[in-house]
Amino acid sequence: MEKLLCPSLLNLSDDYLKDEIIRLDQSGVDILHIDVMDGEYVPNFGMSFQEIKTVRANTSLPLDLHMMMKNPGRYIRRYAECGINIMYIHPDSEPIPTETLAEIRELGIHPGIVINPGISLESVAELFPLVDYVLVMTVNPGFAGRDYLPWVEPKIERLVEIRKKYQFHIVIDGGVTWEIMERLWNKGIEGFVLGKQILFGQEEDYKTIIKKVRKHSNFSC
Repeated sequence: MEKLLCPSLLNLSDDYLKDEIIRLDQSGVDILHIDVMDGEYVPNFGMSFQEIKTVRANTSLPLDLHMMMKNPGRYIRRYAECGINIMYIHPDSEPIPTETLAEIRELGIHPGIVINPGISLESVAELFPLVDYVLVMTVNPGFAGRDYLPWVEPKIERLVEIRKKYQFHIVIDGGVTWEIMERLWNKGIEGFVLGKQILFGQEEDYKTIIKKVRKHSNFSC
């Protein structure tokens, strides 16, 4: 199983965005994770269109977009123009999420859904055949640096079983530490959004940390 390591760009300073993207591009990660927010669905804001264009101009890595906003379908064409490769929507943010997911795929972008801690798998079950990625929030969405919610794990384990019927990737987002990553990897999770607990604000550089993740004995393919 391929490991998908996805640094969250919400942790970066706007002042050095270009330099940081170049360092991440050279570090051995797989996907750069971008958060956009409208201040309404969650009480925060993320990257602007211009910042996303800066990211795209300085890396050839795939970019995923986590859309924490109401009615994200209004903006998917504009984000597509910024060079996004994967788009996640929150199903409860759209009146007709199936239509938005279909439009994302028609644009040549991989569609994905986000499952918040308080959202049941049963409530989004009909969407699993329509997506390539499922992002499971293990914190309440909207801010970087929040602590992992361990009570979400039984839902993650059930999702791993559900995935056997489909073809989607599972990515975990929120509060992931070394211990949590190892435990969930051994349960069948291949994707992790990396934040301050592992990658950012550490004494070692990005490339060194990513090499350690790749070489960790319990993470070998």
